[in-house]
Amino acid sequence: MKTTTSIKLDKDLKEAAAALATDLGMTLSGVISTTLTQFVKDRSLHITEHPEFNEKTRKMMLQLVADADAGKNLVGPFADFESARDYLTS
Repeated sequence: MKTTTSIKLDKDLKEAAAALATDLGMTLSGVISTTLTQFVKDRSLHITEHPEFNEKTRKMMLQLVADADAGKNLVGPFADFESARDYLTS
C-alpha cells in the first residue's frame, strides 16, 4: 500500500532537486522513495553524486581499463552492423 507524506522544503531546494532528478531520468518522488528504502535497508545515509562500485566491480573495472590501455581483449571496429552481429552471434 502506498501512502502520501508531506515535508516542508525550501522552494529553491525543491526545484533544484526536481531538476536534478529529471536530469537523472527520475522523479523527485522516486528519488525520495529510493533514498528512504536504502536508508532503512542499510540503517545509514550515504549521499554521492557519482555511483560507487563494490570492491569486486571496482577491481574488474580497473582490469578492463588496464587491458584496454594495453590493447588486450579488444574487438572491432566493425565495418558495418552485419559484421558486428556476426561476431556477437558466432
